Amino acid sequence: MIRFNYESDFRLANESAQEEWIKNCIQNYGYKIGDLNYIFCEDAYLLKLNQEFLQHDTLTDIISFDYTLGKLIGGDIFISVERVQENAEDLKMPFMEELSRVMIHGVLHYMSYKDKTTAEKTEMRLQEDKCMSLYK
Repeated sequence: MIRFNYESDFRLANESAQEEWIKNCIQNYGYKIGDLNYIFCEDAYLLKLNQEFLQHDTLTDIISFDYTLGKLIGGDIFISVERVQENAEDLKMPFMEELSRVMIHGVLHYMSYKDKTTAEKTEMRLQEDKCMSLYK
């Protein structure tokens, strides 16, 4: 089950469409949906989590906590709406496109895709693009 939670004024305009898209992406990789929680928040909220749990004193657009068991995807994905908005502006792309990319990025981590090295970043981007092609 996918749940959308809000720690800010932001709200997804069409939760059911986002949910269907995420489920389709997950199924295309041969995984099943377990408990997946998206928490939309502001920079300060995510910075506190970054400091407390990862010992990083930097702003970020996403932090994910992975509870995946085998092929059953589960976890908590925290997204800073402020960071995504700024990134979308910098990249000159629509906010919802960047938000969707960040949302699926967290799920791809749960399917063992990494993004630390240049090669991993390239592969992650390819997989994001694959999922984004399913986005309506």
